[in-house]
Amino acid sequence: MKYIASCSFGKDSLAMILTIIKHGLPLDEVIYCEVMYDDEISAEYPEHADFIHNKAIPILELCYGLKVRVLRDTKTYKGLCTSLRVKGKYVGTPLGFPMRLGPWCNKLKMRPIKAYNKEQTDEVHEYVGIAIDEPERLARLTPNKSSPLADYGITEEMAVEICREHFLLSPIYQTQARNGCWFCHNARIGELRDLWKKHPHLWAELREIQAISRVTFKQDYTIFELEERFIKEQAQCE
Repeated sequence: MKYIASCSFGKDSLAMILTIIKHGLPLDEVIYCEVMYDDEISAEYPEHADFIHNKAIPILELCYGLKVRVLRDTKTYKGLCTSLRVKGKYVGTPLGFPMRLGPWCNKLKMRPIKAYNKEQTDEVHEYVGIAIDEPERLARLTPNKSSPLADYGITEEMAVEICREHFLLSPIYQTQARNGCWFCHNARIGELRDLWKKHPHLWAELREIQAISRVTFKQDYTIFELEERFIKEQAQCE
């Protein structure tokens, strides 16, 4: 049996790894699948990407002696958005943003992990970072997956404190409630406002895709309409 911890380097998955270490559970490898916006730009917020590669991974490897493997899909989010339709009414036009009920980011994350697990010669048991106060997610666990956080009665709030105590709480939580992709269509308006203010180069990427997309970024807003809203709000505060 090979024991793998699936880690996003958010509070829950890092608290899970620290819990595994504390209780001496078997662990052969930590797997992090990095979704990419394009060949150079990560889907992670820049501050979270910096935390992952320049702090968290070195700490896990150098201080705890863990092996961390970084996986990436062969496809990127922007590559999918700019690919051309091969059938249907709009054949030959770019796909643009995905429909909100069918986002690509989960496939870009889970596909490499599933492929890697299938490559293993030993049976794989996967640890996942689900807190005890997430009953719906826990109910969906399959026999080859387990949640150390739930097994030891750790809540999401407790996970934050565990990470903070070990200097492994991502700076993303200073401005975000969760560590999703910066181009997430489910992001809150406040999170998108923060992206627009702090990372204009990433916002420019969303403008570029919106210009070729038949689907609005949010259900009620295009990227351009969101930008107009943010500019008006900023002017009112000045």
